Amino acid sequence: MPRPYCRRIVEASPAAAVFKPAGVPLPDLPVIDMTLDELEAVRLADLEGLYQEGAAARMHVSRTTFARIVEAARRKIAEALVLGSALRIEGGPVIPRPRRGHCGRCACRLASAREPSTCPRCGQRAEPPRSTRDGGEP
Repeated sequence: MPRPYCRRIVEASPAAAVFKPAGVPLPDLPVIDMTLDELEAVRLADLEGLYQEGAAARMHVSRTTFARIVEAARRKIAEALVLGSALRIEGGPVIPRPRRGHCGRCACRLASAREPSTCPRCGQRAEPPRSTRDGGEP
């Protein structure tokens, strides 16, 4: 039995779920599936210009795993462009980046964003975010 994937942190959702060549109906095109973590890897590496180490840390994966993800994503994008295929972006082992007042492990909404609490879904202890006066994130 293969080892399960670790869930990867993604910060952004795609602006559109499918990209295709203009003038060709979607049912007439072959479709290439890209996962949300692959899109996030391309966004961090190519759009934001992060080095692999920093991008991997943002996604909570190792640098080698990040390299594999971004390589697969770039191959799929190139294939879609060169062969004129549609590119569908969905799914994958992902979890949205936790927002203030949400659990860092499962993104469940917590009772209070200001008080330390325990996540009702996964049991992780969540500390409230530090203010900018304390040197933390706003």
